[in-house]
Amino acid sequence: MKVLLIHNFYQMPGGEDLDFSLEGDSLEKHGHTVVRYSIHNEKVTDFSNLRLGITTIWNTTTYRELRALVKREKPNVAHFHNIFPLISPSAYYAMKDEGVATVQFLHNYRLLCPNALFFRNNKACEDCLGKSFPWPGILHACYRESRLASGTVAAMLYAHRILGTWTKKIDMYIALTEFSRQKFIAGGIPAEKIKIKAHFVHPDPGASEMAGNYALFVGRFSPGKGLNTLLAAWQRLGKVLPLKIVGDGPLASEVAAATEQNSGVTWLGRKPLSEVYELMGQAYVVISASETYETFGRIAIEAFAKGTPVITSDIGACAELVHHGRTGLHFRSGSAEDLAQQVNWAIDNPVKITQMRQAARAEFEEKYTMETSHQAMMSIYEMAMR
Repeated sequence: MKVLLIHNFYQMPGGEDLDFSLEGDSLEKHGHTVVRYSIHNEKVTDFSNLRLGITTIWNTTTYRELRALVKREKPNVAHFHNIFPLISPSAYYAMKDEGVATVQFLHNYRLLCPNALFFRNNKACEDCLGKSFPWPGILHACYRESRLASGTVAAMLYAHRILGTWTKKIDMYIALTEFSRQKFIAGGIPAEKIKIKAHFVHPDPGASEMAGNYALFVGRFSPGKGLNTLLAAWQRLGKVLPLKIVGDGPLASEVAAATEQNSGVTWLGRKPLSEVYELMGQAYVVISASETYETFGRIAIEAFAKGTPVITSDIGACAELVHHGRTGLHFRSGSAEDLAQQVNWAIDNPVKITQMRQAARAEFEEKYTMETSHQAMMSIYEMAMR
């Protein structure tokens, strides 16, 4: 099979960029031919506001380039990761005009929400869900804190909803969890077109024996990640289970202040993936405190690969990935008190945590390997081509 992978790279490295790379590697390792078409968002600086607005809705250049590429390469299926803002929905029309099956990965909620996150003012927001024209996103300047930029995204979403692009030009969608699938169904995407396929971890980092008596948080220090809840919980916990934090971002000053005020919290800065995996494997538990409707929780499956249970908030994808009492624990989103209670329970039940380590690794082996992912992907490609 020949697959055309299409992706608009972010200005900063992100999960979707990694997924684009991993999917291509998986396909090639399984004997398929992969053709890649990508644009980087750094080119945005070359565009005027007017030109960028028009391009976001319809990019004539990418339409022509992709039609020419399809004529030359003759792929069986086009697999889209991200088209926003420079590739644009014109790419779907290029595929359909050339008779190529199309599959769209739903990495975020861009088709339903101008800021793609369902998150505003530090809490979940569904104001635009189900609206043909997402005017609340403009009113609240949800994209880049600009009404003009938000209006451009809203116009793109509205225009292509009216044209039927989302329902007619895309054969299959891939949701990462049932939680996100249900949001897209509520937003008007036909249920029969949305299949679930989780991300995977490759290469397998291998399970580790717990060697460190600490909890671990890994992530970007940005609103919605639950950092305030995490740090408030450790104000209660102190040194009863030391917390190690890996990452960086806009809220770094708050993390730095917490380390000065609480000797039970250590900020390790950014670490290469190999060191993150080592820290994960040795940790007593991994913490995910997200307060957003994340479509997936890669941190959870990476922890599972190392055989480490996860304590997660009860919102979004991680709550679905982590089975309370089997592969980890849930706490009420935004509740530092409940997070502290769950950590204390984990400390008081080391035998159960050992059982959870075994269950977490088994969950990874069953659901989140490259081989399992590839089988699911082939099934979706076949449905799209039919």
